[in-house]
Amino acid sequence: MGLDSTLERGPAWARGTRGRVAGIAAVVLLVVAVAVSCANAGEDDSTLPVFGGGPDTGVTGVRAPSEAAGGTLRVVTGEVDNLDPQRSYLPGVWNLMRLYTRTLVSYSSEPGRTGELVPDLATDLGTTPDGGTTWTFTLREGVRFETGAPITSRDVKYGIERSFASDVVVGGPTRVVELLDDPENPYAGPYQDETPGRLGLASVETPDDRTITFRLRSPQPDFAYVMALPSSSPVPADKDTGADYGGDPVSSGPYAVATRDDVTGIVLERNPQWDPATDEVRTALPDRVVVRTGLTGVERDQALLAGSADVDISGAGIQAPTTARLGEDTGGDVPLVDRIDEVTNNVVRLLALPTDVAPFDDPACRAAVAGVVDRAAVQEVLGGPTEAVRTSQLWPRDVEGGPEEPDPTPDPAAAEEALAACGQPEGFDTVLAVPDAPTGVAVAEEVAEQLSRVGIRAEVRPLDAPSFYATEVGNPDRVRDNGIGIVLATWTADFPTPGSFLVPLVDGRSVSTVGNTNFARLTDPGIDGLIDAARAAAGDPEAARAAWREVATAATATGAYVPLAESRVQLLAGQRLRNGVVMGPYTSYDLATAGVR
Repeated sequence: MGLDSTLERGPAWARGTRGRVAGIAAVVLLVVAVAVSCANAGEDDSTLPVFGGGPDTGVTGVRAPSEAAGGTLRVVTGEVDNLDPQRSYLPGVWNLMRLYTRTLVSYSSEPGRTGELVPDLATDLGTTPDGGTTWTFTLREGVRFETGAPITSRDVKYGIERSFASDVVVGGPTRVVELLDDPENPYAGPYQDETPGRLGLASVETPDDRTITFRLRSPQPDFAYVMALPSSSPVPADKDTGADYGGDPVSSGPYAVATRDDVTGIVLERNPQWDPATDEVRTALPDRVVVRTGLTGVERDQALLAGSADVDISGAGIQAPTTARLGEDTGGDVPLVDRIDEVTNNVVRLLALPTDVAPFDDPACRAAVAGVVDRAAVQEVLGGPTEAVRTSQLWPRDVEGGPEEPDPTPDPAAAEEALAACGQPEGFDTVLAVPDAPTGVAVAEEVAEQLSRVGIRAEVRPLDAPSFYATEVGNPDRVRDNGIGIVLATWTADFPTPGSFLVPLVDGRSVSTVGNTNFARLTDPGIDGLIDAARAAAGDPEAARAAWREVATAATATGAYVPLAESRVQLLAGQRLRNGVVMGPYTSYDLATAGVR
């Protein structure tokens, strides 16, 4: 997904509280005010020991291990788009949803392996007899909603069907629609389903309460990752309130949403129907979780530094003023740097050169851009090594098995030779499109200055950030009509797999006129064939990684994409945080295992 569009996606979440706990609302809101706004009362006393552990302890290990239950986990974040699992597209909210939604499979809570999948509601990671077209899962016995009703395969199917109701359930991932819908007979979702007996989505079968089978349009080795998204979580049809479901989501996890308010935040209380014997992912140690929302990055840092918050789930990491304090002696027993975990977040900033816009329809002209780019200078604009890592590969660092990183330096002579080879020895004019945001524009201006050194005159054109990926560069016709020859984009995959990162960018069969993500319109049958070979090798992890490396290497060699840098964030653990495990896919500490005692 394009990062800038993701941050803009989705409406603000609705005000209000759950009707069934209205009688205790005042008490709970008092808890929120005490637990989040101050740090010296009761169990949240700031005189408690400050846990450190050393730099990067939570990346491959556990920060301040503990099995003690109880207390209130205090969470801070920025925007919360929706508490409806089918309507959120923010990884930080997906982390929060690990507490009240369960899926067939989920991300592991094991330190250093959080990008891997483990069974959750299902007994295994699914079976496929035909290379990824048909997938079958078997549900565990004894799992229940907070209402006490058993969770069945039909509840899982219904939750997935909600994503098809694009007129009601909007804002969340639609991967299931792409994989399971019939273009000749589109499914309109459960709210318009008038089939006698409510057969529902024909490509999903539920022969009994514990079995669910999916029949995909084409083989998808990464399908289990789609099932790990909160949008694939079960929803009881009789409790579905349509567009308002985010105000009262029914829990399948260890906590339930008790109250929510735009000012004081969200409170999650224990779900007595959750059986830890059925859940190998979540430890659910705190008695209560409170979430203060809508805070700026500086406000979140201040809360962590002051001891009034334990975890920031925004995924943004600490801000520059806090980074500047890491080398200071703060006067405490634990240096601030000992509470830092530094990770890359799979967000790659890159240049896309549309191959159907002259002169970038000529590979030599594309090579000229790649030859003159100075990634070290771009890195400095992004804030230096603490904020970004240089990259020249179409492969996130946290995904294993990528090509070797050569980290090339600028070669103006080679760039000039490439310009001569494409018939543009004096250079040319083009347009460099970028989302209208300060950092992106600054990077674009730096790149434009670099290109000017070999005669490529790039007009930096900031475009509306909220619609940048959906319409401005997501429509190939519009890109051509506006003469956009370079797109400065940020790209991250929905899943930590090479296929999830590469296919939307480089598969020629993925080019579309609406919401196009193949920004370079790279249509190379050879690369498409390599993609098919990589998918076919899914049963052999080593062979699959080697095959995806071939895809990445071949795509990079076309010059259609010029990777620049990958974002790096520094996570600050709260003073009381126990069991701090960095959840790689969500760039935060895993709420499923976090504690405070």
